[in-house]
Amino acid sequence: MKLDVFNHFLPPAYFERFAEAAPDHMAIPYFRKLRALWDIDEHLRVMDAFGDYRQILSLANPPIESLGGPDETPAIARVGNDALAALCRQYPDRFPGFIASLPMNNPDAAVAEARRAVGELGACGIQIYTNVLGEPLSAPQYFPVFATMAELDLPVWVHPMRGPNFPDYAKENASEAEIWFTFGWPYETSAAMTRLICSGIFDRLPTLKIITHHMGGMIPFFAEKIGLGFSQIFGGTVGHNPLQERYGLKREPRDYFDLLYGDTAINGSAAAAACGHAFFSTERSLFATDAPFDPLGGRHLIAGCIDAVSSLPLADDEHARIFSENAMRLLKLG
Repeated sequence: MKLDVFNHFLPPAYFERFAEAAPDHMAIPYFRKLRALWDIDEHLRVMDAFGDYRQILSLANPPIESLGGPDETPAIARVGNDALAALCRQYPDRFPGFIASLPMNNPDAAVAEARRAVGELGACGIQIYTNVLGEPLSAPQYFPVFATMAELDLPVWVHPMRGPNFPDYAKENASEAEIWFTFGWPYETSAAMTRLICSGIFDRLPTLKIITHHMGGMIPFFAEKIGLGFSQIFGGTVGHNPLQERYGLKREPRDYFDLLYGDTAINGSAAAAACGHAFFSTERSLFATDAPFDPLGGRHLIAGCIDAVSSLPLADDEHARIFSENAMRLLKLG
């Protein structure tokens, strides 16, 4: 079995609510062209081409918090989570679980929705984004969300969030050549994880489980650069980074990155899969595709990511762990 832990679907009830809340959102005309993103029949036809292939469903961009004020977004989150839960009940053999989305601009409501989604709807965890309307996840008001998921012992999926409004250079007003997407998203993931680590979140919540999208963004490729920081060059040693004292961490900063999980949504690149696996290891690698975001409604990404994972020179039991068994254990699926 292949269990895809990070892919996307917009149930019609939620898509309508999204379009109603943000009718001018840049994503709407693009999303309408991608039928497999919102038409369940087309979505299932795409899945049919890949045998025993299943998905843990999650909503797509934009973040819930961008669709309204803090008094409005909790209701929008409920619509999305209820709709995904209904799909899992309707097609349990296709969708053994879903990831809840939260109204992060209302942290108290986000905690309540996480508990409702897990306790009443059977969510496998939550999806949040690398920033909350421009604020870092490490800001104190978001800590209760992480503490709740550590208590529930279910993962937090972190999806990058960066748009064309993030300029490439300080004297510009917008990103060009889709740099915000191609390179900005991996940077966002890496920056968000570093800020969380330096906030001491793993010291405070040692059982917290975070799944990073796109195999950790830049983290695997720059692992050794993480291990030799700027202040370390001038005021530390090869084995010690002064950031440990600056942020009051119990361990070397680099050590905490090994606590993260990475998914294999790397657009089918065998080289990226090898680099990511070298960092995360079999135990912390999870199969994912980012379907249906390709011109073929997900077929290209699913096939490519299956091939990339299969190309890893591993024993069959290790492939099985990456393709499904790690996720089954982490998400507590029977």
